[in-house]
Amino acid sequence: MIASIGFDPNTSTLEIEFKKNGAVWQYYDFPESTYYEFIGSDSVGKFFLAHIKGHYSENQVG
Repeated sequence: MIASIGFDPNTSTLEIEFKKNGAVWQYYDFPESTYYEFIGSDSVGKFFLAHIKGHYSENQVG
């Protein structure tokens, strides 16, 4: 589901690249502590669906 995950602490922006279509999405006002929970979770796909998708302002950038 997810190919790569990045986080910019200066802008509190999470960036995710998806495997299926290579789309890149950014999620804004994302807490740094949640980023660490995300990357440390047992399943980043499940965490994304439960805690990120639909919970933050987002924009497709690539």
